[in-house]
Amino acid sequence: MSEERITVSIVEDIEDIREAWRLLINGSPGFECVHVYADAEEALQNMPSKDIDIVLMDIGLPGMDGISCLKALKPVMPNAQFMMCTVYQDDGHIFNALQSGASGYILKRMSPAGILEAIRDLHDGGSPMSSEIARKVVDSMQNKGKTAETVEMLTNRETEILDLLAKGYLYKEIASELFISTHTVRKHIYNIYGKLHVQNRTEALNKAYRR
Repeated sequence: MSEERITVSIVEDIEDIREAWRLLINGSPGFECVHVYADAEEALQNMPSKDIDIVLMDIGLPGMDGISCLKALKPVMPNAQFMMCTVYQDDGHIFNALQSGASGYILKRMSPAGILEAIRDLHDGGSPMSSEIARKVVDSMQNKGKTAETVEMLTNRETEILDLLAKGYLYKEIASELFISTHTVRKHIYNIYGKLHVQNRTEALNKAYRR
């Protein structure tokens, strides 16, 4: 009985990288590269919807980018797992790709052994990421947690005032809205700044709402 293979399709516009990945996958036991495509348009037209386990997708493709291609392929390939392989490690690309349905995100400079390990991990139900990418995801989650915890330290009145500040209210308008004096508003805002460790309205709103 032949060994079950993990079937892989590659979407990558740089020929040297595309060919290196194809040779790596086909030369490794338990893996098979079944299709290679040079751009998103070719992949959308020709990639079969079945019998593909993993799609290695470059983000920086000519024409349609890899994330747009992912969004188009994901609904018609529900059983395939998509892994973005890219030089980009900025937050925008990372979270856009993950929110669009990618289950893995690795940098192209990852070693050949690391790429194979990531493919197998993804096939086995994991979500492989290069260490730099994983750190950014963790930092983002921790920052969101800190924001929630920080806002929870505010009293109900302080939260009301912060919300009015976010809407652009002046101190006297806040006082009128809440039926308190401007002196009391200033005291509350002083306390808000202290709890959030900020110096002004802009910093307070940025920290509370992560703008």
